[in-house]
Amino acid sequence: MLKTEQLSLARQMDMVFKELQEELSGLTSGTVFVQIRNNMIGKFGIRHNPLSGRSGRFTDVKEGMTDGQQSSFRLMALESLKYKRRWTHGEISYEFAIRQGMVIVDATLESNYNMANLMIRSPRNAYAESSEQFFG
Repeated sequence: MLKTEQLSLARQMDMVFKELQEELSGLTSGTVFVQIRNNMIGKFGIRHNPLSGRSGRFTDVKEGMTDGQQSSFRLMALESLKYKRRWTHGEISYEFAIRQGMVIVDATLESNYNMANLMIRSPRNAYAESSEQFFG
């Protein structure tokens, strides 16, 4: 059995879209998010756009993304990984909508860093000496 750390980030992203397939088939817009820690996807999901309601009822969404639209979306998500540089912790959000039968996607890549990790990895005097030239 494979462990998550043995899978590339692209393969993990492919697995995310396979898991979300049924949910995406009922949506025409929203945001897919993936949270990344140590280059492994942990939490992921979809933030739905607000449901429209009138007269005490919500209207049923009759249509969602087709298999072809989902495939295009997945390929764009995989393509966006090429823009992830150097960071290992963060979140990627894919805001999507169907417009004139096409999937429109805006990707936001967010890197996260931890100061405690930076202080552990770096020599103690490295930052003290460089800060003196700015503040000394």
